[in-house]
Amino acid sequence: MINVWEENKRCLQCKKPSCEKGCPVDTPIKEVIQLLKENKIKEAGKLLFDNNPLSVVTSLICPHEDFCVGHCVLSHKGSPVQTCFIENYTSDYFLNTVDFEPEINPEKKVAIIGSGPAGLTMAILLARKGYDITIFESHEEIGGVLRYGIPEFRLPKSILDRYYEILIKMGVKIRPNTLIGTVITLDDMFRDGYKAIFVASGTWKPRKLNIPGESLGHVYYAIDYLRSPNTHNLGKKVCVIGGGNVALDCARTAIRKGAKEVTVYYRKGEADMPSSKEEINYAKLDGVSFEFYRSPVEIKDKYIKFKVTDPLQENEDLYEEVTYDADSVIISISQGPRSIIADSTRGVKLDKLGLIVIDETGKTTKEGVFAAGDVVTGAKTVVEAVAATKIVAKYLDEYVTEKYNL
Repeated sequence: MINVWEENKRCLQCKKPSCEKGCPVDTPIKEVIQLLKENKIKEAGKLLFDNNPLSVVTSLICPHEDFCVGHCVLSHKGSPVQTCFIENYTSDYFLNTVDFEPEINPEKKVAIIGSGPAGLTMAILLARKGYDITIFESHEEIGGVLRYGIPEFRLPKSILDRYYEILIKMGVKIRPNTLIGTVITLDDMFRDGYKAIFVASGTWKPRKLNIPGESLGHVYYAIDYLRSPNTHNLGKKVCVIGGGNVALDCARTAIRKGAKEVTVYYRKGEADMPSSKEEINYAKLDGVSFEFYRSPVEIKDKYIKFKVTDPLQENEDLYEEVTYDADSVIISISQGPRSIIADSTRGVKLDKLGLIVIDETGKTTKEGVFAAGDVVTGAKTVVEAVAATKIVAKYLDEYVTEKYNL
Protein backbone atom coordinates (compact mmCIF):
# COMPACT_ATOMS: atom_id res chain seq x y z
CA MET A 1 0.00 0.00 0.00
CA ILE A 2 1.49 3.32 -1.07
CA ASN A 3 1.75 5.98 1.65
CA VAL A 4 0.50 9.05 -0.19
CA TRP A 5 1.87 11.48 2.40
CA GLU A 6 5.35 9.94 2.20
CA GLU A 7 5.26 9.97 -1.62
CA ASN A 8 4.20 13.59 -1.50
CA LYS A 9 7.26 14.48 0.59
CA ARG A 10 9.58 12.71 -1.85
CA CYS A 11 8.72 15.09 -4.69
CA LEU A 12 11.67 17.36 -5.51
CA GLN A 13 9.45 20.16 -6.85
CA CYS A 14 11.56 20.40 -10.01
CA LYS A 15 11.76 23.81 -11.65
CA LYS A 16 10.73 22.21 -14.96
CA PRO A 17 8.82 19.07 -13.91
CA SER A 18 9.35 16.37 -16.52
CA CYS A 19 6.46 14.37 -15.04
CA GLU A 20 4.08 17.06 -16.28
CA LYS A 21 5.68 17.10 -19.72
CA GLY A 22 5.27 13.33 -19.88
CA CYS A 23 1.51 13.55 -19.28
CA PRO A 24 -0.68 13.83 -22.42
CA VAL A 25 -3.11 16.08 -20.54
CA ASP A 26 -0.41 18.16 -18.76
CA THR A 27 -1.52 17.29 -15.23
CA PRO A 28 -0.18 20.06 -12.93
CA ILE A 29 1.12 17.57 -10.40
CA LYS A 30 3.86 19.89 -9.08
CA GLU A 31 1.28 22.47 -8.03
CA VAL A 32 -0.99 19.75 -6.65
CA ILE A 33 1.76 18.34 -4.46
CA GLN A 34 2.65 21.80 -3.17
CA LEU A 35 -0.99 22.43 -2.24
CA LEU A 36 -1.13 19.09 -0.42
CA LYS A 37 1.98 20.04 1.54
CA GLU A 38 0.01 23.09 2.65
CA ASN A 39 -2.96 20.86 3.60
CA LYS A 40 -5.09 22.38 0.83
CA ILE A 41 -6.53 19.17 -0.57
CA LYS A 42 -9.76 20.74 -1.87
CA GLU A 43 -7.78 23.28 -3.88
CA ALA A 44 -5.51 20.51 -5.15
CA GLY A 45 -8.51 18.38 -6.14
CA LYS A 46 -10.14 21.27 -7.98
CA LEU A 47 -6.91 21.92 -9.88
CA LEU A 48 -6.86 18.28 -11.02
CA PHE A 49 -10.56 18.19 -11.94
CA ASP A 50 -10.41 21.48 -13.85
CA ASN A 51 -7.52 20.13 -15.88
CA ASN A 52 -8.90 16.61 -16.33
CA PRO A 53 -12.49 15.75 -15.33
CA LEU A 54 -11.54 12.05 -15.40
CA SER A 55 -8.50 12.45 -13.18
CA VAL A 56 -9.76 9.87 -10.68
CA VAL A 57 -10.01 7.37 -13.56
CA THR A 58 -6.78 8.07 -15.44
CA SER A 59 -4.81 7.99 -12.19
CA LEU A 60 -5.85 4.34 -11.89
CA ILE A 61 -5.60 2.98 -15.42
CA CYS A 62 -3.01 5.07 -17.28
CA PRO A 63 0.25 3.37 -18.32
CA HIS A 64 2.03 5.54 -15.75
CA GLU A 65 5.44 4.12 -16.54
CA ASP A 66 5.10 5.67 -20.00
CA PHE A 67 3.75 9.00 -18.77
CA CYS A 68 4.09 10.78 -15.41
CA VAL A 69 5.90 8.18 -13.28
CA GLY A 70 8.20 7.14 -16.10
CA HIS A 71 9.31 10.76 -16.62
CA CYS A 72 10.04 11.50 -12.95
CA VAL A 73 13.72 12.48 -12.55
CA LEU A 74 13.99 10.05 -9.64
CA SER A 75 13.26 7.18 -12.03
CA HIS A 76 16.93 7.35 -13.03
CA LYS A 77 17.70 6.13 -9.51
CA GLY A 78 15.03 3.44 -9.73
CA SER A 79 12.47 4.93 -7.35
CA PRO A 80 10.23 7.55 -9.05
CA VAL A 81 7.53 9.38 -7.13
CA GLN A 82 4.26 7.49 -7.55
CA THR A 83 2.36 10.57 -8.65
CA CYS A 84 -0.57 8.46 -9.84
CA PHE A 85 -1.43 7.47 -6.25
CA ILE A 86 -1.20 11.08 -5.11
CA GLU A 87 -3.47 12.12 -7.96
CA ASN A 88 -5.99 9.36 -7.30
CA TYR A 89 -6.23 10.06 -3.57
CA THR A 90 -6.70 13.78 -4.15
CA SER A 91 -9.21 13.36 -7.00
CA ASP A 92 -11.25 10.83 -5.05
CA TYR A 93 -11.48 13.19 -2.09
CA PHE A 94 -12.54 16.06 -4.32
CA LEU A 95 -15.37 14.12 -5.98
CA ASN A 96 -16.73 13.21 -2.54
CA THR A 97 -16.89 16.82 -1.36
CA VAL A 98 -17.66 19.01 -4.36
CA ASP A 99 -21.15 20.10 -5.38
CA PHE A 100 -21.97 20.77 -9.03
CA GLU A 101 -24.89 23.11 -9.76
CA PRO A 102 -24.31 25.07 -12.98
CA GLU A 103 -26.98 27.28 -14.52
CA ILE A 104 -28.28 25.77 -17.76
CA ASN A 105 -29.07 27.85 -20.83
CA PRO A 106 -31.72 25.90 -22.81
CA GLU A 107 -30.62 27.70 -25.98
CA LYS A 108 -27.18 26.09 -25.76
CA LYS A 109 -28.40 22.58 -26.56
CA VAL A 110 -25.74 20.01 -27.52
CA ALA A 111 -26.02 16.27 -28.14
CA ILE A 112 -23.24 13.88 -27.15
CA ILE A 113 -23.18 10.43 -28.70
CA GLY A 114 -21.43 8.00 -26.37
CA SER A 115 -20.50 8.23 -22.70
CA GLY A 116 -17.01 6.78 -22.75
CA PRO A 117 -13.93 8.86 -21.85
CA ALA A 118 -14.43 11.46 -24.59
CA GLY A 119 -18.19 11.73 -24.08
CA LEU A 120 -17.94 12.09 -20.29
CA THR A 121 -15.21 14.70 -20.61
CA MET A 122 -17.17 16.76 -23.12
CA ALA A 123 -20.36 16.55 -21.07
CA ILE A 124 -18.68 17.84 -17.93
CA LEU A 125 -16.73 20.59 -19.67
CA LEU A 126 -19.79 21.94 -21.50
CA ALA A 127 -22.19 21.52 -18.59
CA ARG A 128 -19.91 23.68 -16.48
CA LYS A 129 -20.29 26.35 -19.16
CA GLY A 130 -24.07 26.23 -18.89
CA TYR A 131 -24.81 23.99 -21.87
CA ASP A 132 -27.99 21.93 -22.03
CA ILE A 133 -26.52 18.47 -22.62
CA THR A 134 -28.13 15.21 -23.67
CA ILE A 135 -26.01 12.07 -23.77
CA PHE A 136 -27.14 9.24 -26.05
CA GLU A 137 -25.66 5.96 -24.82
CA SER A 138 -26.12 2.66 -26.66
CA HIS A 139 -25.64 0.60 -23.48
CA GLU A 140 -27.85 0.57 -20.43
CA GLU A 141 -25.33 2.40 -18.25
CA ILE A 142 -22.81 5.18 -18.85
CA GLY A 143 -19.07 4.67 -19.10
CA GLY A 144 -18.54 3.14 -22.52
CA VAL A 145 -15.24 1.29 -22.63
CA LEU A 146 -14.57 2.30 -19.02
CA ARG A 147 -17.52 0.20 -17.86
CA TYR A 148 -17.77 -2.45 -20.56
CA GLY A 149 -14.15 -2.86 -21.61
CA ILE A 150 -12.05 -2.56 -18.42
CA PRO A 151 -12.35 -5.20 -15.68
CA GLU A 152 -13.58 -4.37 -12.20
CA PHE A 153 -10.21 -5.18 -10.63
CA ARG A 154 -8.61 -2.41 -12.66
CA LEU A 155 -11.43 0.16 -12.53
CA PRO A 156 -14.23 -0.24 -9.96
CA LYS A 157 -17.62 0.42 -11.52
CA SER A 158 -18.60 2.42 -8.43
CA ILE A 159 -16.42 5.25 -9.79
CA LEU A 160 -18.57 5.40 -12.93
CA ASP A 161 -21.71 5.36 -10.79
CA ARG A 162 -20.39 8.50 -9.09
CA TYR A 163 -19.94 10.15 -12.47
CA TYR A 164 -23.55 9.33 -13.27
CA GLU A 165 -24.60 11.15 -10.10
CA ILE A 166 -22.36 14.10 -10.98
CA LEU A 167 -23.87 14.39 -14.46
CA ILE A 168 -27.40 14.30 -13.08
CA LYS A 169 -26.55 17.03 -10.55
CA MET A 170 -25.13 19.10 -13.39
CA GLY A 171 -28.42 18.86 -15.24
CA VAL A 172 -27.20 16.50 -17.96
CA LYS A 173 -29.91 14.34 -19.50
CA ILE A 174 -29.02 10.73 -20.35
CA ARG A 175 -30.79 8.46 -22.83
CA PRO A 176 -29.55 4.88 -22.31
CA ASN A 177 -30.08 1.97 -24.71
CA THR A 178 -30.17 4.40 -27.64
CA LEU A 179 -28.01 3.52 -30.63
CA ILE A 180 -27.82 6.55 -32.88
CA GLY A 181 -28.19 5.82 -36.59
CA THR A 182 -30.71 3.01 -36.35
CA VAL A 183 -33.82 5.04 -35.50
CA ILE A 184 -32.64 8.51 -34.45
CA THR A 185 -30.18 10.20 -36.83
CA LEU A 186 -27.97 13.27 -36.64
CA ASP A 187 -30.41 15.12 -38.89
CA ASP A 188 -33.20 14.36 -36.41
CA MET A 189 -31.13 15.98 -33.68
CA PHE A 190 -30.53 19.17 -35.65
CA ARG A 191 -34.25 19.27 -36.44
CA ASP A 192 -34.99 19.14 -32.72
CA GLY A 193 -32.87 22.15 -31.85
CA TYR A 194 -29.41 20.81 -31.02
CA LYS A 195 -26.87 23.48 -31.94
CA ALA A 196 -24.00 21.00 -32.26
CA ILE A 197 -23.38 17.27 -32.00
CA PHE A 198 -20.32 15.62 -30.51
CA VAL A 199 -19.64 12.06 -31.67
CA ALA A 200 -17.70 9.91 -29.21
CA SER A 201 -19.15 6.51 -30.02
CA GLY A 202 -15.92 4.58 -29.54
CA THR A 203 -14.74 1.42 -31.25
CA TRP A 204 -17.08 -1.50 -30.65
CA LYS A 205 -16.54 -3.54 -33.81
CA PRO A 206 -13.98 -6.34 -33.31
CA ARG A 207 -11.30 -6.87 -35.92
CA LYS A 208 -11.24 -10.37 -37.41
CA LEU A 209 -8.33 -12.74 -37.85
CA ASN A 210 -9.88 -13.96 -41.10
CA ILE A 211 -8.79 -17.54 -40.56
CA PRO A 212 -10.78 -20.81 -40.71
CA GLY A 213 -12.67 -21.62 -37.52
CA GLU A 214 -13.38 -18.05 -36.42
CA SER A 215 -17.14 -18.67 -36.36
CA LEU A 216 -16.98 -21.74 -34.08
CA GLY A 217 -18.99 -21.74 -30.87
CA HIS A 218 -16.06 -21.57 -28.46
CA VAL A 219 -14.50 -18.50 -30.11
CA TYR A 220 -15.13 -15.01 -28.73
CA TYR A 221 -13.99 -11.47 -29.40
CA ALA A 222 -12.35 -9.57 -26.55
CA ILE A 223 -14.69 -6.59 -26.49
CA ASP A 224 -17.70 -8.93 -26.31
CA TYR A 225 -16.17 -11.06 -23.56
CA LEU A 226 -15.21 -8.12 -21.35
CA ARG A 227 -18.70 -6.63 -21.71
CA SER A 228 -20.20 -9.62 -19.85
CA PRO A 229 -17.63 -12.23 -18.77
CA ASN A 230 -20.12 -14.01 -16.52
CA THR A 231 -22.18 -15.07 -19.54
CA HIS A 232 -19.26 -16.94 -21.15
CA ASN A 233 -18.38 -20.58 -20.41
CA LEU A 234 -14.68 -20.68 -21.24
CA GLY A 235 -13.73 -24.05 -19.81
CA LYS A 236 -10.36 -24.86 -18.21
CA LYS A 237 -7.86 -24.05 -20.99
CA VAL A 238 -8.20 -20.60 -22.53
CA CYS A 239 -6.25 -19.19 -25.43
CA VAL A 240 -6.03 -15.40 -25.85
CA ILE A 241 -4.71 -14.14 -29.19
CA GLY A 242 -3.24 -10.63 -29.09
CA GLY A 243 -0.71 -8.52 -27.25
CA GLY A 244 -2.41 -5.34 -26.06
CA ASN A 245 -3.79 -4.36 -22.67
CA VAL A 246 -7.23 -5.60 -23.72
CA ALA A 247 -5.81 -9.08 -24.37
CA LEU A 248 -4.24 -9.09 -20.91
CA ASP A 249 -7.48 -7.84 -19.36
CA CYS A 250 -9.23 -10.83 -20.94
CA ALA A 251 -6.58 -13.24 -19.70
CA ARG A 252 -6.62 -11.90 -16.14
CA THR A 253 -10.42 -11.87 -16.10
CA ALA A 254 -10.57 -15.48 -17.31
CA ILE A 255 -8.26 -16.50 -14.45
CA ARG A 256 -10.57 -14.78 -11.98
CA LYS A 257 -13.59 -16.49 -13.50
CA GLY A 258 -12.21 -19.96 -12.89
CA ALA A 259 -10.06 -20.89 -15.91
CA LYS A 260 -7.17 -23.15 -14.89
CA GLU A 261 -4.77 -22.44 -17.75
CA VAL A 262 -4.73 -19.15 -19.64
CA THR A 263 -2.13 -18.51 -22.31
CA VAL A 264 -1.57 -15.36 -24.36
CA TYR A 265 -0.24 -15.94 -27.87
CA TYR A 266 1.47 -13.07 -29.65
CA ARG A 267 2.91 -12.88 -33.15
CA LYS A 268 6.08 -11.05 -32.07
CA GLY A 269 8.32 -10.99 -28.99
CA GLU A 270 7.54 -9.73 -25.49
CA ALA A 271 9.44 -6.49 -26.05
CA ASP A 272 7.19 -5.76 -29.05
CA MET A 273 3.90 -6.15 -27.17
CA PRO A 274 1.80 -2.97 -27.24
CA SER A 275 0.60 -3.62 -23.69
CA SER A 276 2.35 -1.86 -20.84
CA LYS A 277 5.18 -3.60 -19.03
CA GLU A 278 3.29 -3.19 -15.77
CA GLU A 279 0.25 -5.04 -17.14
CA ILE A 280 2.46 -7.84 -18.48
CA ASN A 281 4.02 -8.25 -15.04
CA TYR A 282 0.61 -8.28 -13.36
CA ALA A 283 -0.62 -10.90 -15.82
CA LYS A 284 2.37 -13.11 -15.03
CA LEU A 285 1.72 -12.60 -11.32
CA ASP A 286 -1.87 -13.74 -11.86
CA GLY A 287 -0.63 -16.96 -13.49
CA VAL A 288 -1.06 -16.10 -17.17
CA SER A 289 1.39 -17.86 -19.52
CA PHE A 290 2.84 -16.41 -22.72
CA GLU A 291 3.87 -17.87 -26.06
CA PHE A 292 5.66 -15.57 -28.50
CA TYR A 293 6.21 -15.58 -32.26
CA ARG A 294 2.95 -17.47 -32.73
CA SER A 295 0.58 -16.49 -35.53
CA PRO A 296 -2.75 -18.39 -35.67
CA VAL A 297 -3.62 -20.04 -38.96
CA GLU A 298 -6.65 -22.21 -38.06
CA ILE A 299 -9.01 -22.77 -35.14
CA LYS A 300 -10.46 -26.22 -34.48
CA ASP A 301 -12.97 -27.43 -31.90
CA LYS A 302 -10.30 -28.59 -29.44
CA TYR A 303 -7.10 -26.90 -30.56
CA ILE A 304 -5.51 -24.04 -32.50
CA LYS A 305 -2.88 -24.32 -35.18
CA PHE A 306 -0.13 -21.69 -35.16
CA LYS A 307 2.67 -20.71 -37.46
CA VAL A 308 5.87 -20.39 -35.43
CA THR A 309 8.26 -17.79 -36.75
CA ASP A 310 11.94 -17.48 -35.89
CA PRO A 311 12.93 -13.84 -35.31
CA LEU A 312 16.47 -14.67 -36.46
CA GLN A 313 15.28 -16.32 -39.65
CA GLU A 314 15.30 -13.90 -42.60
CA ASN A 315 13.37 -16.22 -44.92
CA GLU A 316 9.70 -15.84 -43.95
CA ASP A 317 8.80 -18.91 -45.98
CA LEU A 318 10.68 -21.12 -43.53
CA TYR A 319 8.50 -21.84 -40.51
CA GLU A 320 6.93 -24.69 -38.59
CA GLU A 321 3.37 -25.28 -37.47
CA VAL A 322 2.39 -26.30 -33.95
CA THR A 323 -0.94 -26.92 -32.24
CA TYR A 324 -2.13 -26.01 -28.75
CA ASP A 325 -5.16 -27.45 -26.98
CA ALA A 326 -7.86 -24.95 -26.04
CA ASP A 327 -11.38 -25.17 -24.62
CA SER A 328 -12.05 -21.61 -25.75
CA VAL A 329 -10.41 -18.85 -27.76
CA ILE A 330 -10.55 -15.09 -27.20
CA ILE A 331 -9.47 -12.92 -30.14
CA SER A 332 -8.05 -9.54 -29.16
CA ILE A 333 -6.42 -7.86 -32.14
CA SER A 334 -7.98 -4.42 -31.73
CA GLN A 335 -11.35 -3.10 -32.81
CA GLY A 336 -12.76 -0.42 -35.04
CA PRO A 337 -15.83 1.85 -35.06
CA ARG A 338 -19.27 0.95 -36.24
CA SER A 339 -20.29 2.74 -39.43
CA ILE A 340 -23.95 3.23 -38.40
CA ILE A 341 -23.74 7.00 -37.90
CA ALA A 342 -21.99 7.66 -41.21
CA ASP A 343 -24.28 5.23 -43.04
CA SER A 344 -27.38 7.05 -41.78
CA THR A 345 -26.10 10.60 -42.34
CA ARG A 346 -24.90 12.35 -45.46
CA GLY A 347 -21.71 14.36 -45.19
CA VAL A 348 -19.78 12.49 -42.48
CA LYS A 349 -16.54 11.35 -44.07
CA LEU A 350 -14.67 8.25 -42.89
CA ASP A 351 -11.09 7.23 -43.60
CA LYS A 352 -10.04 3.83 -44.98
CA LEU A 353 -10.16 2.34 -41.47
CA GLY A 354 -13.70 3.56 -40.89
CA LEU A 355 -12.60 6.29 -38.47
CA ILE A 356 -14.29 9.70 -38.57
CA VAL A 357 -12.27 12.37 -40.37
CA ILE A 358 -11.84 15.66 -38.49
CA ASP A 359 -9.76 18.81 -38.82
CA GLU A 360 -7.47 20.27 -36.14
CA THR A 361 -10.47 21.75 -34.30
CA GLY A 362 -12.41 18.49 -34.12
CA LYS A 363 -14.89 19.46 -36.83
CA THR A 364 -16.09 16.65 -39.07
CA THR A 365 -17.01 17.14 -42.71
CA LYS A 366 -20.64 17.77 -41.68
CA GLU A 367 -21.61 21.21 -40.42
CA GLY A 368 -22.10 21.34 -36.66
CA VAL A 369 -20.76 17.86 -36.00
CA PHE A 370 -17.57 17.37 -33.97
CA ALA A 371 -15.79 14.20 -32.88
CA ALA A 372 -12.94 12.95 -30.70
CA GLY A 373 -11.71 9.84 -28.95
CA ASP A 374 -11.31 6.32 -30.31
CA VAL A 375 -13.88 6.88 -33.08
CA VAL A 376 -11.34 9.32 -34.56
CA THR A 377 -7.97 7.85 -33.58
CA GLY A 378 -8.67 4.17 -33.08
CA ALA A 379 -8.08 2.59 -29.67
CA LYS A 380 -5.85 4.85 -27.58
CA THR A 381 -5.40 5.50 -23.86
CA VAL A 382 -8.12 7.18 -21.83
CA VAL A 383 -5.95 10.18 -21.02
CA GLU A 384 -5.24 10.75 -24.73
CA ALA A 385 -9.00 10.82 -25.36
CA VAL A 386 -9.40 13.38 -22.57
CA ALA A 387 -6.59 15.55 -23.97
CA ALA A 388 -8.11 15.54 -27.47
CA THR A 389 -11.60 16.25 -26.16
CA LYS A 390 -10.43 19.29 -24.19
CA ILE A 391 -9.23 20.83 -27.45
CA VAL A 392 -12.44 20.01 -29.31
CA ALA A 393 -14.58 21.36 -26.43
CA LYS A 394 -12.95 24.76 -26.83
CA TYR A 395 -13.71 24.93 -30.54
CA LEU A 396 -17.22 23.51 -30.18
CA ASP A 397 -17.99 26.20 -27.61
CA GLU A 398 -16.64 28.89 -29.95
CA TYR A 399 -18.69 27.47 -32.84
CA VAL A 400 -21.98 27.52 -30.94
CA THR A 401 -21.32 30.90 -29.32
CA GLU A 402 -20.41 32.63 -32.58
CA LYS A 403 -22.91 30.97 -34.91
CA TYR A 404 -25.91 31.48 -32.66
CA ASN A 405 -24.78 34.66 -30.85
CA LEU A 406 -25.09 33.00 -27.45
